[in-house]
Formats: sequence, C-alpha cells, structure tokens
Amino acid sequence: MSDIGEGSSFDDENYEDQLHSKICEGRKNELGILKTEEKKLPSDSGNSLEKIIRKQNDIEISFIKEQIWGTEELKFVNAFRQVLIKENLLPAMHDDNLKLLRFLKARKFDIEKAKCMWTNMLQWRRDFGTDTIIKDFDFHERDKVLQNYPQGYHGTDKEGRPVYIERLGLINVEKLLEVTTLDRYVKYHVQEFEKSTAFRFPACSVAAKRHIDRSVTILDVEGVSLRNFSKPVREVILRLQKIDNDFYPETLGEMFVINAGPGFRLIWNILKPFLDPETTSKIHVLGNNYKGKLLEIIDQRELPDFLGGSCTCGNDGGCLRSDKGPWRKLKISLMNCGEESECLEKTIATPDATRQLVGENQPEMVRCCDICY
Repeated sequence: MSDIGEGSSFDDENYEDQLHSKICEGRKNELGILKTEEKKLPSDSGNSLEKIIRKQNDIEISFIKEQIWGTEELKFVNAFRQVLIKENLLPAMHDDNLKLLRFLKARKFDIEKAKCMWTNMLQWRRDFGTDTIIKDFDFHERDKVLQNYPQGYHGTDKEGRPVYIERLGLINVEKLLEVTTLDRYVKYHVQEFEKSTAFRFPACSVAAKRHIDRSVTILDVEGVSLRNFSKPVREVILRLQKIDNDFYPETLGEMFVINAGPGFRLIWNILKPFLDPETTSKIHVLGNNYKGKLLEIIDQRELPDFLGGSCTCGNDGGCLRSDKGPWRKLKISLMNCGEESECLEKTIATPDATRQLVGENQPEMVRCCDICY
C-alpha cells in the first residue's frame, strides 16, 4: 500500500483524512473531485489557457488545464453547444466543454459530423445502459478473467496520465470463455472506461494539478501470432475499438505495443486499415527492446518489474490486480463508507435558457457521489 500514488498530492495525510471524513459525512459538493468554476482570463492572456479553481473546505487547489484554448476552438465549442441545446441533445451530465471539444476534434471541427457522432453516442448510452453501468453491472468473475487475461490500470506516467496494461500474449481464450462471455467482457470494458471518467481522470487531474483526460496503454503481445488470434479474439478487439473510437474519442494519449514479433506485425497490418488514422498515429509498435522507451515516459517506480520497472505491488496480489494510482485514495474512502458502487459522475448545469458560452463565468462539472444527495 505504501507505494500507492507515489509523488502525488494524495500522499498528504491531512488531505486524505479530510477527504475521507467529508465523504463519510455526506457533505454535498465536498468530495475530493469537486465543483469547478471557469474563470475569466486576464485580458492579456488571449484566452489561451483555461484556469480552474477547485475548492474543498479550506483546501484550494489551483491549476491550469492541459487544454489550450484558441479563439477558433472557443467559437466552435460555443457553436456546437448551441446546436445541441437547440435540438435537445445536451443532457446536463454531458454538458462539459472539454467533452464537446473532443467530439469536435474527432470530426475535424465539422459541426454536423460531430453532432451525428454525439447523437450516436447518446443513443448507444441509452441502449447499452452506460449511464448506470458502474453500479448496475456486477462483473463477479473479474478475478478469474484476470487469471486468463492479465490486464489492469497501474500508476501514472510522468505527465500524470493513468497507465493501462494488457498482456494479450498471455490470454487463454478457451478458459476465458469458460468463466465469462464476450458480451459480459465488453460490458466490463465499458464499466472500466466509465470508472476512468468518474474516478481516475479527476483524481489524476488533482494529483498532477493539470487537466488529465487521456490515458497511456501498454499492450504486451509477446507470443501473439495468427494461430492464437482466433475469431472470438478478433471480434472482441474490433468491438472494443469501435466503442473506444466512436463513444470515447480523443481519450487515448499514447499506446505502446511491445514484444511485437513477425506474427503480430502481420496481424497489425491486417487490423490497421480498420482503425482511425488519428488513433494509429498514437500507436508505437516496438520489439523486445522497449524498456528504454517506456522509462522515458514512466518513472521506474511506477512501472511493473515485468516491464523493466521496479514496482511489484507485492501486498496487492501483483501490479495488474492492485489498481495502483491516485484514484486509490478516493476509492478506499468510498469503500470505507460502503458507497463505492454509488459513486457516479454527476453534473450540475444551469437551465437551457440561461446557459452561458465558454469563456464566461459558468458552472462546470460537479463529480460527486450519491451519498452527497
């Protein structure tokens, strides 16, 4: 446990105590992931940076979001928001400037195409039950799945982004399908993505004192070849890629595919045409000489020993079972209150008639849990 969130602001014992006590008291808007307000920038800033003030009781954390706002981006976000409001396509829980910007970027700022993508996302969430999947879906077979398909979030990179690791080369498809189904595994994948938006990204943002909404993925494909790249594996990979690209755009920071031999490179050449070019530009396919590259972006203490780092998470059953990261403090506090499954991303938005444009003083996201209401 001692290595959780090393180097982050969550190591402050006073911070943890206050976080835990306020969650258990159920005080509204005083959870660690807090109400944020968008502040007007000084006139000489050129609207280039969005300053965020986060408050918790007597704690005030000021940091600058990673996103650089230009005048043109502001115009597009404002225009996109108004189009969505006019067509009743902007539920309060999704009224987030940076989420709007991600969809615009994914469609190269074509508002009509972004609206189509946004509409499909809303419909998918309704059909799939995504808005309540954190509390509604019980993936009770998780431990057995991880035995046959090692994967999990582990620490952050040097920029503060959460790191997700998958050991595709160790997948045992036959045993995996004995303990779960492809449909349930896809639901688990979506649930973990929702936990990232509700827990991991906000906690990483506070720890790094900058806005974090992208992750780093390490995909270990040692031993993967066409022979073990069976039809079920291909199907689930393509389904997950479609979900990630269509409904969670612009959330991949970088992906490092390691231990890529001739077999995987052949598979990669088959898969690559099905992936979005913007996505493939973030994917680095490496051989077995990958350790130096990983250590360039991830501190040795944050990298598992089987990838060339020094972390073992010996007290947590291994690195891929530990869920190590700044979000652990938040998760532990919620578990101590018996409310982890109730903690969902919530927003408070002004009525449609009074919603303001980006760049004006306006309430933004409130991430809290049901115990606060």
